Amino acid sequence: MSTDSDKLLRVEDLAIHFPITEGVVFKKSVGVIRAVDGVSFELKRGETYGLVGESGCGKSTTALAVLRMLEATAGRIVFEGEDITHYDERKLRPIRRKIQMIYQDPFGSLNPRMKVRDIIGEPLVVHHMTSTKAEYRERIDELMDLVGLLPYMADRYPHEFSGGQRQRIGIARALALEPSLIICDEAVSALDVSIQAQVLNLFSDLQEKLGLTYLFIAHDLSVVRHICDRIAVMYLGRIAEIAESDQLFRDPKHPYTEALMAAVPVPDPEIEATRQQQLITGEVPSPQNPPSGCRFHPRCPKVLDTCVNIEPTFHRVEEGRTVACHLHGPE
Repeated sequence: MSTDSDKLLRVEDLAIHFPITEGVVFKKSVGVIRAVDGVSFELKRGETYGLVGESGCGKSTTALAVLRMLEATAGRIVFEGEDITHYDERKLRPIRRKIQMIYQDPFGSLNPRMKVRDIIGEPLVVHHMTSTKAEYRERIDELMDLVGLLPYMADRYPHEFSGGQRQRIGIARALALEPSLIICDEAVSALDVSIQAQVLNLFSDLQEKLGLTYLFIAHDLSVVRHICDRIAVMYLGRIAEIAESDQLFRDPKHPYTEALMAAVPVPDPEIEATRQQQLITGEVPSPQNPPSGCRFHPRCPKVLDTCVNIEPTFHRVEEGRTVACHLHGPE
């Protein structure tokens, strides 16, 4: 049983709404996009927590709110026991050292005009982490070695590296400030499958070596299966199901989770041919005008009458698992 000291991050009823306006001079509000609408979860120290779902469901927006790069419309973000939801830039400065991000595009996230040494070393300069040039160079060499790059490569530019190597540079930059939480936003989705495996293994090695905690955002369930301890499934700005990784893949409870699982191909063609297909029909509704009741009900193959008008409550169905679905509601 986890205690408050075990919890590194706690997100409570987080909402991120973007107003829609029209007019150039006199702007008039004509609606609101509910990108994230009541999301709650907790990260324990040293674990890898997966946040999965289709594109546009609010995963990256949630991550940007945790980083305080977006202002929360409602809810709380508690990091290491501190409510950082409304911290100003002065108070956020020491927090930003402890939370770092690895981005999806390993080329677009690196400045093409800077040498790798300067890219990795920029956080050290901004936060005054080294006092001499020798210490600066030594720290960069150490970081490059940590992510599997040779120190002599530090004087090259990003275009001289492969995609996997560029992502390792991004990882080294994220590690420079010795953070306790790293947010991986689709960190391997732009890489070849063989390179994905290498980078995922690197994440696991670094976690074991440095005691890191990851918030791992992905749309590919086959990726999160092998690296995440627990997984939260998001749909249209809300969480549908939270479970330990083995639980989720062994027995998904929410129909949306089941459909995501069915979409993951099986390498064996004989097994794939006999698998029951569960296709999700229709399009993802607009976050500007989400459906009433359960947000998944217009596309759900198991929809009940209550799903149309009554929003399901989030409740525990077994140890370590919570679901928001009327099919598994309390009696």
